[in-house]
Amino acid sequence: MKRDAKTGIAFFQRSVLTILILGFGNPDRQDDGVAWHVLRELMVSYGMPKPETLDIDDFLSDQSVHFQFQLQLLPEIADDLNKYERAVFIDAHTGAVPLDVNVTEVKPEFQKSPLTHHLTANSLLAITQKIHNSYPKSILISIRGHAFAFSQELSPNTQDLVSIAVDTIQNWIRKTAVPE
Repeated sequence: MKRDAKTGIAFFQRSVLTILILGFGNPDRQDDGVAWHVLRELMVSYGMPKPETLDIDDFLSDQSVHFQFQLQLLPEIADDLNKYERAVFIDAHTGAVPLDVNVTEVKPEFQKSPLTHHLTANSLLAITQKIHNSYPKSILISIRGHAFAFSQELSPNTQDLVSIAVDTIQNWIRKTAVPE
């Protein structure tokens, strides 16, 4: 944080924010909402209060990390995505990938979807690149979902993966940090 020499008013000098951690999914469909649970635990690990509502759109006090939750990825997110140096997308998977907590590098690549209301992280980065000619270094953390009933409680198997996902995200953030 810097202070204006004349007024003494504090301001954040960053024109580029450091990290966006964006979870998405449907918390009313049990393990499909695992990203919300991971975001909550991440925020606590950074000394922030644990959110009780789905409305997560908070910054660390130094503005270095932005936590956000959405029900689904939206094209409008691309409008601001280029302002970040790094992005972590968090979602559930149904077992189509071999690891319970899977890390995939996300590159800008438009992907067609058979679903009308589905946008992938790759497609979102492709939109960001097309609009702004830049995009953040990004990963997708996908966590194995085991149950998708109408409930906001995670299945025990998926609940056990939340702390692993939190550790995985924190390790990636440390590993990709740019020295100041």
